[in-house]
Amino acid sequence: MGRAGGLVMAAIVLGLALTLALIAALEPPAPRASAPQISGADAPPDYGDTLRRCRTATQTDPECEAAWEARRRHFFRTGKPEQ
Repeated sequence: MGRAGGLVMAAIVLGLALTLALIAALEPPAPRASAPQISGADAPPDYGDTLRRCRTATQTDPECEAAWEARRRHFFRTGKPEQ
């Protein structure tokens, strides 16, 4: 392949690059996905104060165990959440 063949190959590559650039510029942008909406049933149980207190608990506390269990069930989506 001589000089003419190289010029033809360069013209083909340049043409393909230009075509791809035009297609990308003229295509409408893809819509962005919106954040999922959390319904009341999917919202985690509100054990905020209890869980904060239970993080440092050194003795077994039934209220702490129930709060952590509800949090685990919600996280792993097992069982029905307590209300």
